Amino acid sequence: MRVVVAGGTGLIGSKVVGLLRAQGHDVLPASPETGVDTISGQGVSEALEGADAVVDVTNKMVFEPKAILDFFATSTRTLLEAGREAGVRHHVVLSIVGTDRLSHPGYLDAKAAQEHLVTQSGTPFTIVRATQFFEFLTTIGAGFAQGDAIVLPAADLQPIAAADVAATLAEVATSAPLDGALEIAGPERAPFARFIGPALAAQGDSRPIRQDAGVGYFGVPIVHDSLVPVGEARIARTSFEDWSATHAF
Repeated sequence: MRVVVAGGTGLIGSKVVGLLRAQGHDVLPASPETGVDTISGQGVSEALEGADAVVDVTNKMVFEPKAILDFFATSTRTLLEAGREAGVRHHVVLSIVGTDRLSHPGYLDAKAAQEHLVTQSGTPFTIVRATQFFEFLTTIGAGFAQGDAIVLPAADLQPIAAADVAATLAEVATSAPLDGALEIAGPERAPFARFIGPALAAQGDSRPIRQDAGVGYFGVPIVHDSLVPVGEARIARTSFEDWSATHAF
C-alpha cells in the first residue's frame, strides 16, 4: 500500500512513517524538507501519484486567526484536490478533541474549517481527534503563567502519548475509511494540575499552581469537559507515569 504522510517529518508524522514502513508499506514523508509544500503546491501532485491513502498531520504554530485559517484551508484544499486527481481512496486528518463543540477565532476554528473541507470533499475520509499530548504539557503549563504563579482552568485533561496517536493514525490509514470521526485519549482524566504540576516540576519550575474557573484555554472559554471525549472514544494504553518514566519534559 502506498501512503503519503503530509507533515511526515514532524513529531507525529515521522512516527507514522516509521510504523508504516515497518509494516512493509511504501511511505512518502511529504514536507517542505522533502520538497513537498502544501501551501505553494510544489511537489504535491507528484508526491500523491499512485497513493492509496493520505495522512494529513500538517501543522503551523500560528495563532493569528486569519493566518492559521489560511494555512489549514490552503494546505487541505491542495491535498484534497491533488488526491482527487491521483485517485486517493482514503484521506486521514489529525484534529483535536473538542473541535466539534468549541468555537473560537483562531486555531480551533481553523481546525473546524479543515474538518469541514474534508467531510465535504467527496473523498472517503477519517478524522482522528486527539487530546493534548504528554510532549506538550510543559508548553501548555507555561502558557498559564500569571506573575509568580501558574493559574489553570477549572477543567479536565486526558492527555495522550504522541506515539499512541501515531499508532492510531497508522492503523486508520491502512483500514477502511470511517467517513466520520474517531476520538482518542489517554487512560486518565483529571484536572489540569494533575499533569501540569509534575511536568513543570520535572523542569525545576516550583511556581505555585492554582485553579480559576474564569480562566480559558488560550483564550477559548471552556467548561470541565471541553477538552476530553464526552462520547465513545478509543483509550490509549500509555499512562502518564509510564511515559514520564522514559521521557524528559
